[in-house]
Amino acid sequence: MCKHVVMTNDSIQKLPNQWHDVSSMFVALGDEQRQRILLTFQPGERLNVTQLVAASTLSRTTVSHHLKILHQAGALQSEKIGKEVYFWIDRENIAATLQRVLDYVRNNT
Repeated sequence: MCKHVVMTNDSIQKLPNQWHDVSSMFVALGDEQRQRILLTFQPGERLNVTQLVAASTLSRTTVSHHLKILHQAGALQSEKIGKEVYFWIDRENIAATLQRVLDYVRNNT
């Protein structure tokens, strides 16, 4: 049985603070190439652009573009060491973002 809910304009237009990063995370995780990049990382591993390009069929420019999107969304963290920037998966941030969505789905349906 489908439950009908009357929504107010406020509930549609005002995004809760805890949801501001959800859409950027979903955009970052929704792309197959970015998923492949994330799957390249072993648990606890840090990789630089050169290593990621070597494991990919993508150009350096394309990998860098995808890394930027993943980083801005909070799916990756980075650190510059010398001339290289190393990236690693921010598992805690990804999990926390997805958990907020799951909590909403479980508690508001």
